[in-house]
This record gives sequence, C-alpha cells and structure tokens, in this order.
Amino acid sequence: MKKLLPTSTAGSLPKPSWLAEPETLWSPWKLQDGGLIEGKQDALRLSLQEQQHAGIDIVSDGEQTRQHFVTTFIEHLDGVDFENRKTVRIRDRYDASVPTVVGAVARKKPVFVEDAKFLRQQTKQPIKWALPGPMTMIDTLYDDHYKSREKLAWEFATILNQEAKELEAAGVDIIQFDEPAFNVFFDEVNDWGVATLERAIEGLKCETAVHICYGYGIKANTDWKKTLGSEWRQYEEAFPKLQKSNIDIVSLECHNSHVPMELIELIRGKKVMVGAIDVASNTIETPEEVADTLRKALRFVDADKLYPCTNCGMAPLSRAIARAKLSALSAGAEIVRQELSN
Repeated sequence: MKKLLPTSTAGSLPKPSWLAEPETLWSPWKLQDGGLIEGKQDALRLSLQEQQHAGIDIVSDGEQTRQHFVTTFIEHLDGVDFENRKTVRIRDRYDASVPTVVGAVARKKPVFVEDAKFLRQQTKQPIKWALPGPMTMIDTLYDDHYKSREKLAWEFATILNQEAKELEAAGVDIIQFDEPAFNVFFDEVNDWGVATLERAIEGLKCETAVHICYGYGIKANTDWKKTLGSEWRQYEEAFPKLQKSNIDIVSLECHNSHVPMELIELIRGKKVMVGAIDVASNTIETPEEVADTLRKALRFVDADKLYPCTNCGMAPLSRAIARAKLSALSAGAEIVRQELSN
C-alpha cells in the first residue's frame, strides 16, 4: 500500500557550518581534498537523518555535495571555461558572474552518480535527485560558442539524459529537473523549453519531475516578486504544454505566494508537488497552515496525485528553521491524511 500524500523537499537544505558558510548561497567550501569528500558525505548523512527525523517520505541528498544547483553540474562538463567569466542577467532579475561556453559541451564522466549511490546505500526510502533543467542551465552561462540559446539547450538536454540514466541505474526513484527559467521566458518555454526537457527524460523508467518556482528568498527574487502584482499567473504559460508532456510530476510554489490555486487544474492528470512551505521567510508554518494549503490544492488534484513539498530549496535558511519547517510539512500532511481516511 503506497502512502498517501508522500512529503518531500524541493531541493537544497542548509549545510552544516563546518562544511560551508551558513545561510549563504554559493558559499565556498571550508574543507579541502580528502577532508572535503568525507565532509560532504557526512553532511549528506546528516541531511538525510534530519529529513527522516522530520518525517519526510521521499528523501534527497539535500544538495549537500554541491555549491550551487546549476553551476556544480556545469563545472564537470567540457567546453565551459570557469576562469573566463562574464557578467550576465540571470532570469532577467539580477547580475551574476558566470562561466563562458568556449567549445562543444560534453560530459566526460558522471557528475552526481557516486553521491546518489552513497545516498542509496544509506536508506530504503524512495529517493529524489535534482538536476538543473536545460533552459535554466543556459540562463546561468555566457555562450561564446553556439550563439544560440536553443542549440545549447538541446546539447545540455542530451548531457542531462546521460546523467539521468546513470542516476536511475544507481537507484534514484524520482529525477527532478529544476526549471525556474520556465517562469520567465514564456515564448522559449513553448517553442523549445518543454521539448528539451522531454529530451532530457527520454528513455527513463523512473519517475520524472519538473520544479518551477519563484526562487530562493534572496533580495533579487523578493524584489522581483513585488513587481508581479496581486496574482502570479506565470504558470499559465507553461502548464498546458507540460500537461501534454511525458513528465510525471510538476512541482510548484503555493504557500504565501500569489499563485492562484486553480492554475493546478491546467495540469490535471499529472502528479503535483504542492509547495506548502515558504522558503523566503523565517516564520515557521503551523501544521494547520500546511493542511490548509493542501486542502485547497485537493480541489484541483486527486489525493493520490498530491505530493506535499516545500516551495523551493532551503539552502539560505538556518538549520533550525529548516528542520522546524520540515516537521510542520509532515505534521500538516498527516492532518490531511487522517481527514481523507475518515
């Protein structure tokens, strides 16, 4: 009997202070060489244990072994020069210094597969692994080679597909592609964004998910959100195409955001990871608030397809707050599970 309303996180969890600077995105590692490898594995174990203690059903690595959800993957590819950096606008919101594509991109060796095998050894629970989506990858680079966002996205999709197949073989149950760029570049999403995502999942037998959010709780994102008005309808642009796609699960942001819940109707038939935890605030949700978000979502998604989740990654939060938020997510899901079984 499969558990109803299985909980999970959207991605990152805070790193321990001995591994990286707390509450900081892109923080440099505090360890080196063999010590860093061991430290990352220890952090992964710890992150898993914290998820288990909080009652999370579908666990992850908490992204403990990567500095950033996009660039850590790109660092392992040929054709990208990290010394030769350019400043670009990321998702039309903020400037960042990013690496440059200087030649054909290729994946010479697996990126996260050893980490995934290590996580698989630690638990019998279902595990989810996050990868950056093709469109979000090209948005975090300066392309001096292909000179075409679409062409580079197709190249990345092929590389992601290689990685995803090896992650599946390592025992990953759900592979999630993070595509915050889907909330920004609407014409591209519909022209080729969803198509490149389909290329990335080609031939996979495990479940696949796409995570589309409004970003971490950093200033550039919160400032951008203030410009979006009282209703955030960005999902309306990508959802119809995703509903027709082969992606199994769509992960989206709900709690404390201005996303109208009825937009979930546009992906009817898909499993939905509903973000019931706000990652842009230190306020800890009550189980009842979580339950309320899930009840609202149940008007538009069948109970057997609802997966309670966080809005986005929690890397910039403190560990204590992240832990409390995960516990609230579990407790809120349990309230609704009881209601559904009565």
